[in-house]
This record gives sequence, C-alpha cells and structure tokens, in this order.
Amino acid sequence: MLSRSFTSTRKEHQPMILRKAMEADLPALFELYRVTAEHLQDNGVEQWKWGEYPNEALVTEDVRQGKLYCLYGEPGMILAVAVGTDTTPVYDQVNWLFGVRPGVFHRLAVHPSVQGEGLGRKAVQDVETILISLGCDCLRCDAQESNHRAGHFYEALGMRRAGSVWFAERGTTYVGYEKRLTEDCPLLPLRMHPAFRGGRLTPWGGERLRTVYGKEIAEVPTGESLEVSCIPGLESTDDNGVALTELIRRYGGKFAGRFEFGAFPLLLKIIDASEPLSVQVHPDDAYANDHEGGKLGKTEAWLILDAPEDGELVYGILPGTDLETLKQACEQGAAVEPLLRRVKVKPGDVCYIPAGCVHAIGAGIMLYEIQQSSDITYRFYDWNRVDKNGKGRELHLKQALDVTDLTFAPEPLHAPDIPVARVLDQTYFTLDVLNPREKTPVHLPHIREFGLLTGLDGELTLKWDSASRTLRPGESLYIPCAVPALTLEGRGRAALSMPR
Repeated sequence: MLSRSFTSTRKEHQPMILRKAMEADLPALFELYRVTAEHLQDNGVEQWKWGEYPNEALVTEDVRQGKLYCLYGEPGMILAVAVGTDTTPVYDQVNWLFGVRPGVFHRLAVHPSVQGEGLGRKAVQDVETILISLGCDCLRCDAQESNHRAGHFYEALGMRRAGSVWFAERGTTYVGYEKRLTEDCPLLPLRMHPAFRGGRLTPWGGERLRTVYGKEIAEVPTGESLEVSCIPGLESTDDNGVALTELIRRYGGKFAGRFEFGAFPLLLKIIDASEPLSVQVHPDDAYANDHEGGKLGKTEAWLILDAPEDGELVYGILPGTDLETLKQACEQGAAVEPLLRRVKVKPGDVCYIPAGCVHAIGAGIMLYEIQQSSDITYRFYDWNRVDKNGKGRELHLKQALDVTDLTFAPEPLHAPDIPVARVLDQTYFTLDVLNPREKTPVHLPHIREFGLLTGLDGELTLKWDSASRTLRPGESLYIPCAVPALTLEGRGRAALSMPR
C-alpha cells in the first residue's frame, strides 16, 4: 500500500524558515555560495566552483525570477536554495518513477559553520511546501556522483535515487533524486534491466541479444534475456540495481495493483535460439503446487521476432499418438522425433502454449515470450546434445508424461497490422501488438494492475502529459498500475502484456 512508503509533507503548523531572497540580499548570497563552494572543493567534491557554477549572474537571475529562498543567522546568510518548476532538458535522461507535475530545487547551500545542525532538512521541508503550493506532485533534484554526503542526505529524506544524468557543460555525471509530494502522484513507466541465462544453462543460445538489441550479455552462448522477472537469482532491476520484488514492496498497490502481495504472476523474456531448444512441456498450477513446492505452473505464449525462411517449431504431438507410444519413443531417444508435430513460423506469428502442450523452439528463431512466473521445465528430449565432457542435460520423462495433454494441436496465428491488435486474451495474461505510424499514434489500452511494454522494431516514443521516453527495440518498460494515460508514437511495433 502507498502508506507503507509515502512520506507526507511538513505539517501546516510548522513555520517555514525560508523567505524569498531580494536584490538587497545579493552580496550576502554571493559570499554564501563562495564559501560553500570552497568548502566542497576542500573536501574533494568538484560539484561547485564559484564563478563558474554557481556564479553571480546565475544567482542574480534566480533572485530576479523569484526562485531563490534564503535564511539568515550567524554568521549572516547561512542557507539558500533555488526552487521552481522549470526542469532542465537533460533530466529527460533519468529513469524517473514519480509524477507528471515535477518541481525542482537546485543550488542548496548551507554555510559550513552550521552544517550538521539540521537546517538542510528543514529547508527541504520548506521546499516541499513551496512546490505543493505551485501545484507540483513530485520533487526532483540532483547531486554530483562523487558528492556522497549529499546523496546520503537526500536518501535519508525519503528520496529515491532515480539514475544518472550527464551534464555536458560541466563535464561530469550527476545522480537524480526524486520524491512524491501528493497522495495522487502517479507512477511512470520504468525502464527495466534484464537478467540473463547463458553458457551451459542455454547451450542452444547465441549472441544476437547483443548484436541485434545491444544487450550486455556476459557470455556466448546466451539464450535468454529475462526482461521483467521476479525469479529468485534472476530478477530484473531498475537503473540502480533495485530488484523488481523490492520495487513492489516499496511502492505497493500503485505499482503492482492487486499483486502487491503474494507471488508476482508474469515473466517476460526475449529468447535467441541459434540451435533448437529441448522438446519440453510445463505443468499446470495444480501439478506444480503438489510436486514443485507450491510453485506456479507455466502457461506461455510466443511472438516470433525473427525466423529463417524455413523456420519451424515443435508445437504439440502428432494426432493419434498415445502416451505409451510417446514414452517408449522417448526412452529410445531420437525415436521421438517422428512423433513431434512441426509447424512453420514467420515474424509476427503468435503461438499460445498452455500447460501440457509439448513444444520446442527451432534453430534460428528469436522470439518474445510472456509466461507465468515459473522456471519449471520438464524435458522429453534434447536432440542427443552433449557438453564438452560428453554429458547430456537432465531429462524429466516421468514428470513430462504426467502433465502432457496429447489433445493440443494448435496453429500459429498472425498478428494483424492494425493500431492495437489484441492477439491473446487468456487465463493468465493478455497480449497486444501495437503498430503506431508516423501520423497515427496509438493510445495504449487501460493498464490493469500493471503492464509490460517492449519495443520490437522501428523508432518509438512513449508519451504522457508533457513528458516522453524513447522505446528502443528490445527494451522493456514496467508500466505501474497508477500510470497516466499513455500514447505510443513513431513508426514500428511494440508488445504489451498484462495479467488477467
């Protein structure tokens, strides 16, 4: 729930310590910023150099615009801060999570002689009050990456470390911080960083996750990019390495809807199959609960991203095959191959794979996979593949035969080229393929609980209110429950999955 992590603003009965600076305050302001900058320099922080940043012209302009607030004490001017609603364009680089009406504060200077007395904390409380009065729903600020003291200070005030931003004119990296100011503050689409499965775990993988989508895989082969994942040990994260389960814990129902408690329901992957995957099948919820320690079962769906001209999948067992025949063939190894039902696929095809459906991805195929959040796979057959030591991967014939449904004989369907194509609406998830064109943007469907949005190809921009975020091919965004209305513009395709 929001109340677990939401920090309210200062109470109305607490008097403000700040007042607006006036022209007569300029000499004292210049002196404050000078000594504060020197103090930072003396302590190894290069964030400020008086005369370059900040400087007299900048401070004077802050006063002229009515944005600078100050406080007098001993030995004179002891605190100043610029407050406003004008955000710098460079802030668009940051992976913000909060708000559509941001306010900012910059150039918070506390005289070295009074640092550590709590004045900075009180000043930020005043900043929050000022920004709320200006109609802001969130606060944003930044600190140079090397200014660890400022970073700890902001985090102690309940701010989220949002990500890094490069200020070219200063030649250095800054860290953006943010905080919600109002109960109705929406949450924004959040770029996720995937976890990867590679090496001996995916001997069938390749390197196209890197060469096609620019993903930072650690080894070749790598077969799976877990784009949005709560699988233990393979969780996706935000820009600062905060795992998805922790984000859900912090931001509750506004982030994950009814899934703020209990198991996260979905897992999103991009798969690169340079060689065929094993012939496999997955259990349903009941079997997984009884035999796999209470885990979820695994129903999934594939959207084909790339395939060779003769690309094919294993998609069920040939009609007329009984379990005993399948069992005997599997025990002999390659004898199972003639029993496998194969279908041709091309980019844009969609395959629904309920629990119990025997399947395998063919060589040369890349695909988008949405599934229940489960890592349970029962292998029938692995094409007699062995590692460098001559050892094959484990098979799970008993479990596979237990859960196989021989009645499944589905056909791929092709996603139509319309603005919003709902290609699947099944028990566990929906899947929409979005097709914006240069003059026909797409309005995203209403987000139920949460959404997972992935760029497939082209040049796309996701927009809301007065802000936007580029959506690159192969990049996935987590869409929180409390998100503003979203529009996808440009030319290309994207996939949107949501839980049912």
